[in-house]
Amino acid sequence: MTRIPEKDRDIIEQAIYLPMVLTVLNRDLSIIQKSPFKLRNPYLEWIQLTMKIVQHELAEANRFLRLENIKVSEMKRDEVFTMFLFLYKGYEEYHNYFNLRIRNKVEELLKYYLYERYINKP
Repeated sequence: MTRIPEKDRDIIEQAIYLPMVLTVLNRDLSIIQKSPFKLRNPYLEWIQLTMKIVQHELAEANRFLRLENIKVSEMKRDEVFTMFLFLYKGYEEYHNYFNLRIRNKVEELLKYYLYERYINKP
C-alpha cells in the first residue's frame, strides 16, 4: 500500500514521463531538420513550441518535488519493467512500471501536447 496521495503521485509521474516526451520530440525535431520537406519551418516551430510547453510543465513538477522534498530515482530497468524509488516525506517506496505502460503513457502525452490540448479547450 502506498502512502503517497494520488495528487502527489500524479506529479511524480509527470517528472518521470515528461522527460521521455521531450526525448521523443527532440528526436523528431532532428529527423524533420534532416528530411526533405519543402516547407519544414512550420513543423519545426510547432515541435519547438510544444517542447517549450512540456519543459515549462516539467519545471513546475520539479519545483513541486523540490518544495515537498520528494525525490524520484530510476533504480533498474529490464525488457519488461522499470523500477523507480520514490522518497516521500521520509518514506521509501519502490514502484515497478510496466515498460509498455510507460510507452503508452508517453504516446498519450504526445497526443495531448501536439493536438488534443487545442481541441479540448473550454
